[in-house]
Amino acid sequence: MNLKDALKRKLSKKELAMLPRAFDVVGDVAMIEIPPGLAKKKAAIAKAMQQVHPNIRTVCSKLGDRSGRYRLRKLEVVLGKGTETEHRESGCRFRLDVRQAYFSGREGTERQRVASQVKPGEKVLVMFSGVGPYAIVIAKRQPKVGKVYAVEVNPKAHAYASENVRINRVQLKVEPVCGDVRKACPALRQRFDRILMPLPKGAHRYLDVAFRCLKSRGVIHFYHWDREEDLYSKALRIIQREARKAKRTVRIANMQRVLPYGPGQWKICIDLQVSE
Repeated sequence: MNLKDALKRKLSKKELAMLPRAFDVVGDVAMIEIPPGLAKKKAAIAKAMQQVHPNIRTVCSKLGDRSGRYRLRKLEVVLGKGTETEHRESGCRFRLDVRQAYFSGREGTERQRVASQVKPGEKVLVMFSGVGPYAIVIAKRQPKVGKVYAVEVNPKAHAYASENVRINRVQLKVEPVCGDVRKACPALRQRFDRILMPLPKGAHRYLDVAFRCLKSRGVIHFYHWDREEDLYSKALRIIQREARKAKRTVRIANMQRVLPYGPGQWKICIDLQVSE
């Protein structure tokens, strides 16, 4: 049984046509974007979601897009109480409050893709690291990694990252750092073999920091977003412009769709081989 089947007796055909096809689940918290035409049916929709997916404890309605410095979205709890949860992925556990920290369960495949490329002994920097999923998955997938630094500006997300490092037992490999990427990364006084920039809107403003913090040869995983009809052109122009400024040479190793970011829009990743 799917969500539409569960709601056939609760919604009209017109209302069923407005029902979103998908929703996000983090741990046992579900988040769905309910259109204005279905506002009065929120409770029925939430109960049906729980009926179809018994593991869901809390259902939230998304109120607008992610915004602000911490990339948070306003949520209305429709069913259930708390919004703190534990998400399990690839043998890892991530505790967080979906109201206080950004996390996408749909990026699990991408985290594994990147982690599979990390070689023994590498020193890795994860910018915009949130509650620590990329850093922790890397440490679990490549236990011989040299060190992974996870930099996050949101103090609540950083606190969860510190807890997640502990519960996943990667304290010797992952170091969470609370601070703004522009200041905190250079302050580490380290140069890295690999840098991840998993922020789709705004990561390009920190490419100069990434180039400065990378070793003479290394890899940058650069994330961006654009419209489906021309996914990569703008990102490639930005990369070439910033590389010239930094006097770096870049080679495109891979271009990857990560996940839909909105109607006709995608989050993408471009893997860069960088040299001086």
